Amino acid sequence: MSQELSGGIALVTGGSSGIGRAAALAFAAEGAKVVIASRREANSLETVRLVKEAGGEAFFVRADVSRSSEVQEMVARTVERYGGLNYAFNNAGIEGDPFVPVADLSETTWDGVISTNLTGLFLCMKYELPHILASKGAIVNMASVAGLVGGRVGSAYTASKHGVVGLTKAAAVEYANQGIRINAVAPGVIETGMADRVGFLAVGSPLYTRVRDMHPMGRFGTPAEVAQAVVWLCSKRAQFVTGHTLPVDGGFVVP
Repeated sequence: MSQELSGGIALVTGGSSGIGRAAALAFAAEGAKVVIASRREANSLETVRLVKEAGGEAFFVRADVSRSSEVQEMVARTVERYGGLNYAFNNAGIEGDPFVPVADLSETTWDGVISTNLTGLFLCMKYELPHILASKGAIVNMASVAGLVGGRVGSAYTASKHGVVGLTKAAAVEYANQGIRINAVAPGVIETGMADRVGFLAVGSPLYTRVRDMHPMGRFGTPAEVAQAVVWLCSKRAQFVTGHTLPVDGGFVVP
C-alpha cells in the first residue's frame, strides 16, 4: 500500500462486518487511524482486532446512527481520542423487507429504513462536517445501485438510497469551495451478510442465477473491492472528484 492516508483519522460507520470491516482494514493499510462505529459491539471489536493484527490502530464506539445524540457522541469521542477527523465513510444501513410491494410495506419498516439509511447519514454528515472542514478532508457515503435505478429490492431501501445520492450531490456543491470533497459509492450485489439475508447468495437458486447474470462481469463483488473505491475517493488521487456516485457493480448500471 502507498500509506497515502498516513496520519489521518478515518471514521467508518457500520464497521462491524462486510464492506464496513473491509473499509476499516483498507484505511488502516493506507496508514490512517480508524474509528469503527456500529451497534454490534462484539463484531466491531473483531474488526478492531483484525486492524491491529494487521499493524494498524483502531478503536470502537457504539453508535446507532439514527439517534442524533449517539452520532454527536461518536464524533466527539473520535475527536477526543485522536484530535480531529480527516475521512468519514458513512456506511451504516439496513435492508428492511425486500420484495414487499409498497401497499404491503409496514410504516414501521419504512420509518426504520429511512431513519437509518438516510436520516442517519444526514446526521453523520451534520456532525462530521465541522471537523472535516477543519482538516480539509473527504466524506464518502454509502449509496447502492438501488439509488441509481429502480428494482425489486424494497421501496424503502430504494428510496433511501436515491436520497443518499441526492444528499451527496447537494452537500458536495454546498462545500465544494471550502476545500473538502463529498462523494458516494454505489455497489452492486456484494458478498456480504446483507446480500445473504436477502437471498442473493444462495448458490444454485433461480434468484442467485438471475441476479448474478444482471452483472455483466458474471459475478458478485467483494467487500474489499468496494473498500478500495472508498479509499481512492478519500485520497489525493481523486482530488478533483466531488458530488459523484461511483458504481462499483461489475457493469450492473451502465449509462
